[in-house]
Amino acid sequence: MMKPLLALLLLLWHFPTNNALQADVIDDLSMQFKSGNAKEIAKDFAASVELIIIDQEDVYSKAQSEQILKDFFLKYPPNKIAIVHRLNNNQNFKLGIFSLGTKNGKFRVTVTLNLRKPTNTFLITELRIEPERE
Repeated sequence: MMKPLLALLLLLWHFPTNNALQADVIDDLSMQFKSGNAKEIAKDFAASVELIIIDQEDVYSKAQSEQILKDFFLKYPPNKIAIVHRLNNNQNFKLGIFSLGTKNGKFRVTVTLNLRKPTNTFLITELRIEPERE
């Protein structure tokens, strides 16, 4: 009796549940923001991204969005991050809100991801970085 139970526990541990997989996208993004890695974040960009960074707002291509985000990180090097809120119980939509500490201020980062078919991957369709109100 103990061996099948142990095997089942190992199997469940090795293959995360769907909820654990969903949480990973938000967790991964938070770590990429903390490290200021625009290139890695851009891998999750959709072909076009609605980008709102401080007072700059428009829809940009994936490449343009990466460059704008890279410029932001150069001006505001990140040093800490906290996940404030996550919405990951919808099959087609995910949302992550982070508090991003930088050397030059604190920001509220909101990342909206939508499911893209046929790849069944979540891609960033909106990225908002605003000064955090104390």
